[in-house]
Amino acid sequence: MSLSNVLCVILGGGRGTRLYPLTKLRSKPAVPLAGKYRIIDITISNAINSNLRNIFVLTQFNSASLNKHITQTYSFDTFTGGSVEILAAEQTPESSNWYQGTADAIRQQLRRIAKSRYDHVLILSGDHLYRMDYRNFIRHHILSNADLTVGSIPITDDQASAFGIMAIDRTMKINRFVEKPSSKQIIDSLHIPADLQRNLEKRFGKQASLLASMGIYVFKRDVLVELLQDEAKIDFGKHIIPDAIQRKNVYGYPFAGYWEDIGSIRSFFEANLQLVEPTPNFYFYQDDWPIYTRSRVLPATRTYASSLDRCIITEGCLINRAQLSQCVIGLRSIIQQGARLERVVYMGSDLYERNEDLEAKDKQNVPRMGIGAGTVIRNAIIDKNVCIGENVRIENRDNIEDCDKDLYCIREGIVIVPKNTVIPSGTVI
Repeated sequence: MSLSNVLCVILGGGRGTRLYPLTKLRSKPAVPLAGKYRIIDITISNAINSNLRNIFVLTQFNSASLNKHITQTYSFDTFTGGSVEILAAEQTPESSNWYQGTADAIRQQLRRIAKSRYDHVLILSGDHLYRMDYRNFIRHHILSNADLTVGSIPITDDQASAFGIMAIDRTMKINRFVEKPSSKQIIDSLHIPADLQRNLEKRFGKQASLLASMGIYVFKRDVLVELLQDEAKIDFGKHIIPDAIQRKNVYGYPFAGYWEDIGSIRSFFEANLQLVEPTPNFYFYQDDWPIYTRSRVLPATRTYASSLDRCIITEGCLINRAQLSQCVIGLRSIIQQGARLERVVYMGSDLYERNEDLEAKDKQNVPRMGIGAGTVIRNAIIDKNVCIGENVRIENRDNIEDCDKDLYCIREGIVIVPKNTVIPSGTVI
């Protein structure tokens, strides 16, 4: 099957309010993941590994960091062909508005899509954690002669209120779509047919009473153009999919692998920490399906007299006489003697501090970049370029669920220290 007639479009995300303050200075797909990657790397890598070479990334909110990362990372050579091209929101003769939703983002770029030579358009989200060969997805779409195919995951009734749920027949054709149903009567009416449910459970090895949308789609190009003509319909889940079901051939494609929407602080935190377990749900260590990111010229990490238990330690780190348990440690992280970290996602630093900067900080009694001696941190996310002094305690002992302070935030019980924050020695959080 040739993929030269398939255009891949990745949605670069909106404000990402559920991931605030990690999205204070960057878009959601640009948030660091697993120490050295950005969230967007997962989707782009899936596309490249699926032999898709014509990729657009639609960006809008806080996009500078994301645009820089994509430009520095993804460049195809002359012989391979293809490109990863950024399509930023812009004022045009057709529209002076920002993207109003997922469907509106595609609509505002239709002049680039409608005139293209592509027969099919694969639309992906840039903020999910999963490994998927899109060739199987596209093949299913073509063999079904579908106008639109919706990627889906099997879930149980108790998860239904968090997803868009599809009612399907035995051929996988979708005849109904309900966004985040809550009543038992509606959920029961969306159940997978019993014989198909048994087949899916046997295939997937888990319970599957419902099929939930993954927020990824394959459209016939001309059908996509037609469905986007009504400018009042701005969102795929709320508007375009229900409308298409009434007028077009819409099918579901069940996905059997691990998939996680890491759009909230809790889901992001737990997904990162799960990576350090002996058998993680998502496995980076595969030669045949690498996850790409920006190449950096960094020295190897150096540790001295430290205790490390279930940790990911990336390049360029200096760890001195510290104790780390269940931690993801990002690039250029510096952790001083006597520091203790437990269940911490530490994103590291963009640069090493110069000697003259360190001397100036020491004279002014300002903490250096990194985590100071004797500091204790538990159940926290430490964003990039943070300077934490000596004998600081960050552990939310009072079990506060949500709050906002000058030096930190708490979301879902997790302490987050925002990017570029300086925490003086002796501070207790």
